[in-house]
Amino acid sequence: MNIGIVGDGPRCEFLIEFIQQSEFPTMRPRVVALANDRVNAPCVVKARDQGIFVTTDYNDLFNRDDIDLIIELTGREDVFFDILSKKKRSVRAFDSKTAELFWEVSRASRLHRLAEEELSKAKTLYSVFINQLLQEDVMIISPAYRIIDVNDTLLKKLGLKREEVIGKTCFEISHHRNTPCEGEHHPCPLRDAINSGKPSQTTQMHYDKDRNEHYYAISCYPIFEGSKIDALVEISKDITRDIEIQKAMMQQEKLASVGRLAAGVAHEINNPLTTILTTAMLLQEDFAPDEPLFKDLKTIADETLRCRRIVTNLLDFAKQSKPSKKQSDVNMLVRESVALIRKQAAFKDVEVGQFYSDSMPDVYLDKNQIQQCIINLGLNAIEATDSGGRVSFETSFLADSGTVAIVVRDTGEGISEEDMKKLFEPFFTTKDTGTGLGLAITHGFVQQHGGAIEVESKEGEGTAFTIRLPVKKDGQDE
Repeated sequence: MNIGIVGDGPRCEFLIEFIQQSEFPTMRPRVVALANDRVNAPCVVKARDQGIFVTTDYNDLFNRDDIDLIIELTGREDVFFDILSKKKRSVRAFDSKTAELFWEVSRASRLHRLAEEELSKAKTLYSVFINQLLQEDVMIISPAYRIIDVNDTLLKKLGLKREEVIGKTCFEISHHRNTPCEGEHHPCPLRDAINSGKPSQTTQMHYDKDRNEHYYAISCYPIFEGSKIDALVEISKDITRDIEIQKAMMQQEKLASVGRLAAGVAHEINNPLTTILTTAMLLQEDFAPDEPLFKDLKTIADETLRCRRIVTNLLDFAKQSKPSKKQSDVNMLVRESVALIRKQAAFKDVEVGQFYSDSMPDVYLDKNQIQQCIINLGLNAIEATDSGGRVSFETSFLADSGTVAIVVRDTGEGISEEDMKKLFEPFFTTKDTGTGLGLAITHGFVQQHGGAIEVESKEGEGTAFTIRLPVKKDGQDE
């Protein structure tokens, strides 16, 4: 479509530039002529420089055969009516008011397009920021606790799709609750941020897709629409590993403190215990077994022996000496350990199973320490298993991690979730006659070997303890 313009001014310049710079999908408009009686007007000069036909008399436009549309920009009705009366029937005409309407529509369309482009850029930046730059879990939440958006990092941890999360409540997704978080041990940072209008921080415990516990440091930031909170950004950082390290350090400090105390006290107690035991046994010789005093002395002797066992365990626990490592056959070590506790298993009518891997490499370890660990776990398993039950010992080589695994499994009563958290603490025991040092000593020996000990248990279904030891020599001399 070829256009002729009558008039000048800023709109004339804008129209020429707009047509030249814009893309039109269905037609190709082009300004071919300009009529204006001001020969030095900016619009006339620009048109002349661009090779557009320029005249001072708009009547010259009527004689051209290449014009399809005449746009009048003078604002004079008499000029527009004169154009209407003289133009060819095939030529259309717009007055300045119509041109102004199209100009306003064009400007609004351009602003709308720019706004859409800015919005698209903002959405892209937002997506990159929460899904790529931020490695923490991010949720955008309404003041009504409904999730507006969530980043890919959190979706992956939850094992859910975005449509399964959007619209749900944050406490339903993060905590599997039907009501908002509350209380001293489970504060809600969202509520605090809404009430105060300021950012809020707290620490909470969440569940992942496998229902494992994870500790999170949560920061909640309100987003305002005027003076009203429109939404809140919740950023959660998984600090489970940090807390586990802190717990491990506290455990080590506790073990070290108990060890120092044990080392100082055990030797002092041992001598008087020996005297008490010897005296009680000598006095027993003066009485017949059926006499009441004989039974009382036997009780004294038995309890003294138990005290000596506690002292022995304390001394073992207090020993922080470096393991004396040598190349050892793990399968043989487990077999020897099982042989030492078979009688206890037979006495309780507990079956003992043994399963050994054929691909086990030799491991550098302190045979006495690891054997004591296996015996401790084995005796605990036998004691926890009822008559007719089963205790099994298994070995395997985990090539991916470069470790060997020793598993002691039982079909006993299992361990409660509450007790699981305290298993390796010194002096913690569920037995009436236990010292609470066996597992603490086992844990310490395994750690001194650079290994780890894990436990899986379900009440009523048994327990499995797994010792993992590195195969690498770990800098120790053979």
